[in-house]
Amino acid sequence: MSIWHQPLDIERLNAPGPHINTLLDIRIEEAGDDWMRASMPVDQRTHQPYGILHGGASVVLAETVGSMASYACIDTSAYYCVGLDVNANHLRAVRSGRVSALATAVHVGRTTHVWDIRLTDEQGNITCIARLTMAIVPLKNP
Repeated sequence: MSIWHQPLDIERLNAPGPHINTLLDIRIEEAGDDWMRASMPVDQRTHQPYGILHGGASVVLAETVGSMASYACIDTSAYYCVGLDVNANHLRAVRSGRVSALATAVHVGRTTHVWDIRLTDEQGNITCIARLTMAIVPLKNP
């Protein structure tokens, strides 16, 4: 059974705009009943000074896909969601290509969502494991 509040429109989720997704070319690639996958390039925008993927960029990708997944789970006419906690373990360096982030729902509750997010390189190696907790907040005047 799907956790999404309404059918996902991946094209709409990928619409360009004045936000970090456009700046870093983060794209939602696909989704299933309780997961969402996004990708991001590993290039000069996301490198740290030693020419490898910056850990902060990995966290940006993890928080982006988890946040967008949470957003897709809620009634946005009555609620919004914000990151409450994110942590990440960086396991393997990446120098080029694209990294992919798979966000899988661990808990989708009334006031919090928890996502397990695994980043992999183009060869399928796990490069980062993250956990994201989102707060679900009622709008003041829905």
